[in-house]
Amino acid sequence: MHELGIVFHIIDTLEEVGRENHLASIQSVTVELGEVSTVIPEYLTDCWNWAVKKRELLKEAVMHVEVLPAVTLCRDCGKEYGTVEHGRICPWCGNEKTHLVRGSEINIKQIEAY
Repeated sequence: MHELGIVFHIIDTLEEVGRENHLASIQSVTVELGEVSTVIPEYLTDCWNWAVKKRELLKEAVMHVEVLPAVTLCRDCGKEYGTVEHGRICPWCGNEKTHLVRGSEINIKQIEAY
């Protein structure tokens, strides 16, 4: 379960932001999760709920997860399409020369704090 490692990385980043900005408390964080990132949103939030209780700055913080759709680009015809629906083969021209444009990322989108 690599979700726990990801949660600790997010927590470390938030604590650094908290120190730099003299924050008293973080209420929530919104995380963007790519559809093919291999991270299971429910596992991520379960790990978050366990880990934040041990951190003073974050002990009441809630994690919101937004799933970003995976999009692939065909190098032959130049069209984009939904990765999950069609995989590596372009539905427009049938070519296998494709490239994942987005959908594997994990980003901190927003932090609510005071």
